[in-house]
Amino acid sequence: MVLLGGGTTGNASTGGAGAAGKVPTITEREFEAAVLRSELPVLIEFTADWCAPCKQIAPEVEAFAEEMQGKAKVVKVDIDRAPTLAAQLRVKSVPTFMVFAEQRIVDMVVGAIRKKKMHEMMDPYLPRAEGALKALELFEALRQGLVVPVDTRDAAAFKRAHIPGAVHFALEEIEGRLAELHMLQARPVLYCRSGDKTKDLADKLNEQGLPVAFLEGGLLGWESEGLAIERD
Repeated sequence: MVLLGGGTTGNASTGGAGAAGKVPTITEREFEAAVLRSELPVLIEFTADWCAPCKQIAPEVEAFAEEMQGKAKVVKVDIDRAPTLAAQLRVKSVPTFMVFAEQRIVDMVVGAIRKKKMHEMMDPYLPRAEGALKALELFEALRQGLVVPVDTRDAAAFKRAHIPGAVHFALEEIEGRLAELHMLQARPVLYCRSGDKTKDLADKLNEQGLPVAFLEGGLLGWESEGLAIERD
């Protein structure tokens, strides 16, 4: 079994999930089954009973585990109860966080971190919805003229601020305007405010055999990357 290795993106889609309400603590004996054989990426927090920062961030770890249910696993390893494993993985202080994907360590952070950082560590290795594009991916595709952003918010919101080059199709009109949508000069990429509504619509259309791309995180995700906004 490979324990250590370079960071390669693993997009597995099945396997166990982080425990709701309580993150399980695994033993050295359980490590292979729980981590190395996991088909989902795994976030491990190396901790100890005496670790004050570990106790302080416990609610963050618990909340992250609940959010990752069905997408990733979250487990803890007590270094005092698993000294051989901690030594093998070169864990020298707690808390230490590691992300395993495809039997390899693909990311590691030493020290207490917030839930936002846990997401940043895990997001590159999560299964992605069909047609999903991140903001920077959309920006590059837009720069190359490969896509047309399609703003699905109401007309007033579109006028206030939208992605440069975007056209407006209200969300409730999309299913009745699919032919028009696919007559655009480049591949349409739907977006809404936060990405949730267009993800649901894209999932529905993809299930019907109508492939549609959408922007993960929506306009908020675009703005969070510091990308330009047009205003009418």
